[in-house]
Amino acid sequence: MIAGQRSARQLASRSVKDNICISCRETISRRGYASAVAEASAVQSADPPIVQASTPQLSYQLRAGVVLSRPPVLTRDLHPFEKAYFLYQRRLNERLALPFTRYFYYKPDTPEDIEWKRKIRERKTPAHEIGTYHAYGKEGWNDELLVGAQESEPEWQRESLLKDSFVPKKRAPGAEVDPAKEKKEQQETASKKPMPRVTEADLAGDEKSLNRKLSRTLYLLVKGPEGRWSFPQDLLIGRENLHRAAERVLVQSAGINMNTWVVGNVPIGHYEYKFPKAIENTPANKVELGEKVWFMKARIFAGQADLSENKLGLREFKWLAKEEIEPIVTMKYWSSVRNMLTER
Repeated sequence: MIAGQRSARQLASRSVKDNICISCRETISRRGYASAVAEASAVQSADPPIVQASTPQLSYQLRAGVVLSRPPVLTRDLHPFEKAYFLYQRRLNERLALPFTRYFYYKPDTPEDIEWKRKIRERKTPAHEIGTYHAYGKEGWNDELLVGAQESEPEWQRESLLKDSFVPKKRAPGAEVDPAKEKKEQQETASKKPMPRVTEADLAGDEKSLNRKLSRTLYLLVKGPEGRWSFPQDLLIGRENLHRAAERVLVQSAGINMNTWVVGNVPIGHYEYKFPKAIENTPANKVELGEKVWFMKARIFAGQADLSENKLGLREFKWLAKEEIEPIVTMKYWSSVRNMLTER
């Protein structure tokens, strides 16, 4: 009797399934699976939760560094070969102009002609700043360009031209000389002289001054609390990008008295340093193996660094050229940053 009832039920269920579409069958099967999962989860929720201890993550400290530079103020110094070549060109131009009479340039008995006669008597050559030369004298053949001659030095040429441009004022015979007027004339003559390329900071060896090595690029180096020299740098905070971090580092390290510009949003280099002993960062569940510094390029236009209120624990700063950086930093640091620095 019971077996007959089961077979009847199976036949009924088969007939019902045959009349149901395929999509409905899949829906019914999913509901069956969902109910089974819900029952299993209800049984598992009754058990106490198992807490597994996660292992600390190995990582590096990410830092933003700033390569702050002062560009050259003057043109670079000439190579000895360049000095000799420019002197040769100037002498060649003078020699080509010698066959022309002076009346080709000045009218007779004009103030310019009279001044030319006066100067030619004193200097005995048309262009005395490039050497005395008598084209029609016994030494006319002696026109060699000597190596290391003072005439090839730009400083000597400037002094000669300034001396040539000074015109003494004529005074009546027996007239008294006013010391104030004479001093004023001397000041006017001195004002025509260009500023020297070597400054007082160069002579004093002041490495904190921006008024030194005017023909070279200077870089800001700082000494950290651990006593190492490096470019200004600090940890990235939160979701801070490198550009904003570089601007913050400049303010927190060297103060707000500098007018600076961070160039671009892409770093120009990086430096990796492994700590002698790993640092455990318990709140972040990390073990910090070292630091990775990404350097951003920046320029200074005005102002000066001031570490009196810095927030990074810096002790000292210097403005140094490329070759002056190598002796004070570590060898590994130098090998990472030297290609970011310009030769001049």
